[in-house]
Amino acid sequence: MRYLVTGGAGFIGSNLVDELISQGYEVLILDNFLTGKRENINTKARLVEADIRNLNQIKPYFVGIDGVFHLAALPRVQVSIEDPVTTHEININGALNVFLAARDAKVKRLVYSASSSAYGDGHPLPLRESYLPKPISPYGLQKYVGEHYARNFSLLYGLETVSLRYFNVYGPRLAASGGYVTVISVFLQQKKAGKKMTICGDGNQTRDFTYVGDVVRANILAMGSSRVGKGEVINIGGGHNYSVNEIAKKIGGEVEYLPPRIEPHDTLADTTLAKKLLNWQPKVSINTGLKKTVEWFESV
Repeated sequence: MRYLVTGGAGFIGSNLVDELISQGYEVLILDNFLTGKRENINTKARLVEADIRNLNQIKPYFVGIDGVFHLAALPRVQVSIEDPVTTHEININGALNVFLAARDAKVKRLVYSASSSAYGDGHPLPLRESYLPKPISPYGLQKYVGEHYARNFSLLYGLETVSLRYFNVYGPRLAASGGYVTVISVFLQQKKAGKKMTICGDGNQTRDFTYVGDVVRANILAMGSSRVGKGEVINIGGGHNYSVNEIAKKIGGEVEYLPPRIEPHDTLADTTLAKKLLNWQPKVSINTGLKKTVEWFESV
């Protein structure tokens, strides 16, 4: 089997590539290194430096591919608020180009990396796929549009698709700068530099943190499952939420509180559908995942 991973030099993408390679698959990485890193590249994979915003540039590399994992994006809520135009070009126009290239090359299935940001705020917890999304940021809206394109391409063109809504992914190779910087990454950087850990708001906001290895496993299961392929949307989360204050306490160190910013106050994934359709459930606890993340962070 030959798989193409867009964003394969990024945080989640590179971890996925490593696992696919370890399972004996042939992998082609497509990345423009806007946020990806060359040191993340698995040398056993083929690398193509290209930009998903350029359809003609990327189309030839989809020929002969059995499945596509679309992870390339300009992620994070705050980045999209500051630069909605560029994030739109990448997260919507770029995603459409990937769908078109996969369709025209007659790729069998595409697994789309969606986001829990699509839910927005105000829903009762846990968040279920049946809830009507109410994105409160350009990023959440952009990733939600991608889900609809995925469903349309299954309905209209026969391209099998499934969208995975990630909840706050963390783990080795978590970005220390750029777009995909999460609170865990910020805390680890600040602690390493001997600074106070900064918390926006009162720190009581909660997040469902999901270990990257669990996300990788979900992607591979989604590519192979006979129960999906018609544009299904599936939550991929840890199934437990923790306040930002709790995460700071687990990492350890002094904290400093800053003014709040626009973001959902709480997230928590209902993973019932993932278990039903993918036979997936999270395996890595927050304590184990943080330990692995800290070990990696201290080694680089």
